[in-house]
Amino acid sequence: MNNIDIIRDLPKLDLHCHLSGSIRPETILEIARLEGIPHHTDDLEEFKGYVQAPSECKSLKEYLQRFELTLSVMQKKEYLQRIAYELIEDVSKQNIYYLEIRFAPFFHLDGGLTFDGAVEAVLAGMEEGRRDFGVISNLILILMRHHSPQKSLEAVKQGKKFLNKGVVAIDLAGNEHDFPPQLHREAFELAREYGFHRTVHAGETGIPENIITAVKELHAERIGHGVHAYRNQEVYDFVKEKGIPLELCLTSNIQTKAIESYSAHPIKRYLEDGIVVTANTDNMTVSNTDLIQEYEKLVTEIGFSLEDLRRVILNGLEASFASEEDKDHLRRLFNEKFEIHFSK
Repeated sequence: MNNIDIIRDLPKLDLHCHLSGSIRPETILEIARLEGIPHHTDDLEEFKGYVQAPSECKSLKEYLQRFELTLSVMQKKEYLQRIAYELIEDVSKQNIYYLEIRFAPFFHLDGGLTFDGAVEAVLAGMEEGRRDFGVISNLILILMRHHSPQKSLEAVKQGKKFLNKGVVAIDLAGNEHDFPPQLHREAFELAREYGFHRTVHAGETGIPENIITAVKELHAERIGHGVHAYRNQEVYDFVKEKGIPLELCLTSNIQTKAIESYSAHPIKRYLEDGIVVTANTDNMTVSNTDLIQEYEKLVTEIGFSLEDLRRVILNGLEASFASEEDKDHLRRLFNEKFEIHFSK
């Protein structure tokens, strides 16, 4: 068995996967037709160009434009449930055994859904997917930087009823330059009091200092991306010494211009220096990728060994927000499968 076959066979997990960026293009097109949503073309291959970002985006803005149509088809309960279910089915084919899905409930209320209805729909699709495909999944509720601090508090309060019933954490995402993390400190303090896990998008678009702020003031346990930690020695040392896991997303980091090329990506340097790195997809549809492709790029473009991949996978398992019961199950499962390829 060659390395590519081994990569496909390895047990995997994904801690940073946006629901709105990981919808099957054919599903987007079908719902757009049903709902009379303008969708440019009925030809699927041509349509993909409107929901998948090019490998060479001109800017982050161009990348984010791909979400406009996807969000428009995620405004009904049956569609959210279907999309979540299909995502679980898709990742099961990549040997992903654990998935953390994140979505912002307030983005899905334009069609009359309530906050509770949107969350319930996604959880129903996830539970159906676990039953049919055996993939364990948990949901992370995203708070948006450009929303008011009061709206973030509202999301935490409304989300409490779903805590440990499929919802495990909150996240902060959005415009990092104009809305610093501390604006939403109160919501994260309340979430911590309730028992939510916390992750924060930080250090993705060139402000590495946001990583320290996210950890110290928002009590972040993990950092979404954090790719720019190396640009500030104090931040780099902080991440390393505190053992803060980074949710790195190779392809999207290139597309959004966070990093100029695969060869320039710091993930291998981080791993070799003892920083807790994980490898994730971010947006499978928008980035036109999956976790198998991400692992293959780690090997072919960045020089990862199979042992490096194993370390990254185990980092992800220990950094996950899975229950201890699920972690124990996954440890046994992963170790059994690793023995096949790492027995020597």
